[in-house]
Order: sequence, then structure tokens, then C-alpha cells
Amino acid sequence: MKTLFLRLDRALTGLCLSVACLLLALISCLGMWQVTSRFVLSQPSTWTEESMRRLLIWMVMLGVVAALRQGALVSVDLMLRLSRGAWHRTVRWIITLVNLSFLGVLIWFGIDLVTRVRFQTFASMELSMGWAYSALPVGAALGVIAVIAHHIDPKNEELATAQ
Repeated sequence: MKTLFLRLDRALTGLCLSVACLLLALISCLGMWQVTSRFVLSQPSTWTEESMRRLLIWMVMLGVVAALRQGALVSVDLMLRLSRGAWHRTVRWIITLVNLSFLGVLIWFGIDLVTRVRFQTFASMELSMGWAYSALPVGAALGVIAVIAHHIDPKNEELATAQ
């Protein structure tokens, strides 16, 4: 069961990181198009800025999944570094539970936000605002998997490279 969960996590984390990188490339291309259309063609694009903002939300939430898996958890790193034995395990459990609680709040209020804005559309496109804001509950739910996987199989790369 543990290996199956970690395999699922590895696939999801890799997918999230790849999609986040692709979104960064797409946002960069859209930014270049916006500059080109405005200053070279003298015809400003009406949809690129709004698209970039919405894609940025998705990019950040998917990138957070990979960061959480690598150990970039909300924690007091000094407590984790100085603790040993049973106290170390207790601190790790506290960190995991705090992160799961935070992600649970994001899921709860993210779903509420998506349901509230689902009938609104972007100013420049006929697309529901719910698509943009659904990044919060989706990213947080994927983050829950990453946090649990980190608790089962800690990488602590973030902690090891901290100054």
C-alpha cells in the first residue's frame, strides 16, 4: 500500500511539475506576444494579460505540489533540526498536521469560491471564472497527497539546503 501510494505521488508530482513548467513557458510566450502586439503592431491584445494572470494561479498551485513533496512545508525548521528521537517524530507529525489543516482550509474555501464565481466570465473571454479559481482546491488536494507522501518518505531537500 505504501509503495503504491508513493508511486502515485511520484507520478502526480512529476505531472504537476511538468505542467507548471509548461505553463511558465506559455505565460512567457503570451507576455512576449502582448509586448509585440502593443509596441510593434500597435494593436494591443485584449486577452493575453487576463490569460496570463489566470495561468499564473494554476502554475503556482501546481508548483506548490512539487515544493511540498521536496520538504518545503510550513514549519519551524529549527525545531526539526534540533529535535531527536521521539520528539523528532512528534515535531514531524505536528508539521504534517498543520500543513494538512492549511490545505484543508484551502480546499474548503476554494470550493466555496469556485461555486460563487462559476457564473461570472472573464472580461475579455467567454470563459467561466470558476476555471481559474478551481486551481485552489485542485492544487490543495494534490498538495495533500504530496504532504502525506513526504511524511511517509521524507526527502527534506529544502531543509538540507537551507542556510
